[in-house]
Amino acid sequence: MRILVADNDVISRGIMESMLRRIGYDVEVAANGREALDKLLDRNGPRLALLDWMMPELDGPQVCRRIRASGERPYIYVALLTSKDSREDVVEGLDAGADDYLVKPCNAEELKARLRTGVRIVELEDSLVAAREEMRFKATHDALTSLWNRGKIIESLDFALRHVDTMAVLLCDIDHFKDINDMHGHLAGDAVLRELAHRLRSSVRANDLIGRYGGEEFLVVLDGCDSARLPERAERLRNVVSGGSFFTNGGAISFTVSIGAIAVERCASMPAETILQLADAALYQAKREGRNRVAIAGQLV
Repeated sequence: MRILVADNDVISRGIMESMLRRIGYDVEVAANGREALDKLLDRNGPRLALLDWMMPELDGPQVCRRIRASGERPYIYVALLTSKDSREDVVEGLDAGADDYLVKPCNAEELKARLRTGVRIVELEDSLVAAREEMRFKATHDALTSLWNRGKIIESLDFALRHVDTMAVLLCDIDHFKDINDMHGHLAGDAVLRELAHRLRSSVRANDLIGRYGGEEFLVVLDGCDSARLPERAERLRNVVSGGSFFTNGGAISFTVSIGAIAVERCASMPAETILQLADAALYQAKREGRNRVAIAGQLV
């Protein structure tokens, strides 16, 4: 693991650097508090730091305070190095945000043991962050397709209606999906859903929205797509996602989709529920007219 040693005394810094390299750390150095702070706030900076208390520009406690106040990086374990050893000094250093406090000159075995504690704290923080992000992902994404789930895509549509002037809302439904499940099995049906999600992702832009609306239905929101461009955009999307078979454990499968679409222009007052109902009605029209086609509801202005 990388560690920063900040000390304006060249000899002390060199001794500490040599000691840390011998016990297996990748060492970076800084000659003053300002340089140390810049290195630690860098996005790819070290996660462990040994800071001398007395340094030019910024002292060790000042560096600690600024690191803790920034909130811009994952947690950084900081130990202060100093010849001060009074209780008041220890309290001051810990109040500044330091995790530990070592009196110079440091004993190599003690330093090694204390840094092991630092590594455990950093690794624990990383695991907690990873667990939190996993929970956040599961709360907003569909487990099968990894697209946004129904709640998140509707929430995103509602937000877009309040902040975007022009968009198109498309409900895409796999044609004869029950027959796919009955003929090839539910695992193959799951594979079809994942393949459709992949084709949809590859067919929309980064600023468009896409989510699994429910079952075999997917919701797509095309940012900036007005009524004039909607027929061409929707037809192109249908062609891409319906085109060609793909292989599963049960053999090659092909599928098509029907799409109900509606253009929304300068209509922030229209609730998402109403727009979805209109798109759903257009989808049923596409189904009635033979499937594998696009039906467009009346323009909302």
